[in-house]
Amino acid sequence: MTTTVETFGEPITPDEAGLQAKARDHLWMHFARQSVMEDGHGVPIITRGQGHHIWDDHGKQYIDGLSGLFVVNAGHGRKRLAETAAKQAEQLAFFPIWSYAHPNAIELADRLASYAPGDLNRVFFSTGGGEAVETAFKLAKYYWKLQGKPTKHKVLSRAVAYHGTPQGALAITGIPAMKEMFEPLTPGGFRVPNTNFYRAGEMGAPTDDVEAFGVWAANRIEEMIQFEGPDTVAAIFLEPVQNSGGCFPPPPGYFQRVREICDKYDVLMVSDEVICAFGRIGHMFACDEYGYVPDMITCAKGMTSGYSPIGATIISDRIYEPFKHGNTSFYHGYTFGGHPVSAAVALENLDIFEEEKLNERVRENSPLFRAELEKLLDLPIVGDVRGAGYFFGIELVKDKNTKETFDDDEAERLLRGFLSKALFDAGLYCRADDRGDPVVQLAPPLTIGPDEFVEIRQILESVLTEASNHL
Repeated sequence: MTTTVETFGEPITPDEAGLQAKARDHLWMHFARQSVMEDGHGVPIITRGQGHHIWDDHGKQYIDGLSGLFVVNAGHGRKRLAETAAKQAEQLAFFPIWSYAHPNAIELADRLASYAPGDLNRVFFSTGGGEAVETAFKLAKYYWKLQGKPTKHKVLSRAVAYHGTPQGALAITGIPAMKEMFEPLTPGGFRVPNTNFYRAGEMGAPTDDVEAFGVWAANRIEEMIQFEGPDTVAAIFLEPVQNSGGCFPPPPGYFQRVREICDKYDVLMVSDEVICAFGRIGHMFACDEYGYVPDMITCAKGMTSGYSPIGATIISDRIYEPFKHGNTSFYHGYTFGGHPVSAAVALENLDIFEEEKLNERVRENSPLFRAELEKLLDLPIVGDVRGAGYFFGIELVKDKNTKETFDDDEAERLLRGFLSKALFDAGLYCRADDRGDPVVQLAPPLTIGPDEFVEIRQILESVLTEASNHL
């Protein structure tokens, strides 16, 4: 049977029509409006990846400007990782780490501990970032109960920050529009200001000195701890570079001040590195870039470059101590946590990082990437370019002089009505995001270099110029 359905303007074949029909009838996409399939436009179907490129079911090529979802750090099409997964599946496809162990989980825990700073020596595996955050949240509360401080159960995080969708992680997430439909939430989540220096004036913060702004932002954490009561606050969750809202890097000295505050009030510091770890900022763990040692690190995504799912919470000896002897157990876990195949792939992926010096590559090339993107500041619609490593956000504004942003209807027309489709049509897969102020986010595979920076900037320049005219 023939069809007239089109996907993003392209006519599709009967085979493709069958996939679209099955997707429309049965697939529930994540974080997406199902109406894109229900209204007959269909959904883009990606069939192949190689290096920093992906292809759709029409054979059209795109730059993967988001590493899938901040995940495919070593790039697509690594046969070596696929072969590692197949070999391990033949030998031991699955065994839990519930009172048992297998070599890959042991070796990967050892490897991660060797990368982690300070005394973060214990690794609790999960299958993704949200689960890693959930683990840290539960462990923080339990730890303080074991210390004889059962009222320390509240957790702090920053405005507009995303930390996951499980009930506990959602309570830590600082995006009201993502939470209101699921209320009442797990209690105990409280918000402090983020480090968006571009919007410092709107927060009543210093606008002429980024270091003073950082001290101001960190001091709001102390203020919140004092307001809620130090005996009630268990932990604070912070990304090294905050993703949601558009890549907010920390001001100089910010994390050092936060560490001081956490030590003063007995609050655990959790570095949520689900996105920032494994090269995104040019280190295995981004806390090394910013010179702080947290009490826990949560990580996932780039650990396997997406070739198999895994997550982990890396824990300090101090927090592990109550569980080291006697009958105390952490009654928490996941069936597929530390999966043999995923752990094998992670070890091989980390070998690639070391052999190809991907972290060094990011640190060397990041200034070139930034310089290329900052050329977009000449466009009237671009208010700010910010980020670190291979992780940048481009904030879009209605008026550069006043920094006036778009209202909800304008953002809807700009991002969903024009930009997302126009960028994709132009050959760039990235994220146009309005969880805070409207931004375009970029987090390409760590294997790209100066030539690709230029290509990405040229596509953005063309589409954003058209967006300005369109508005």
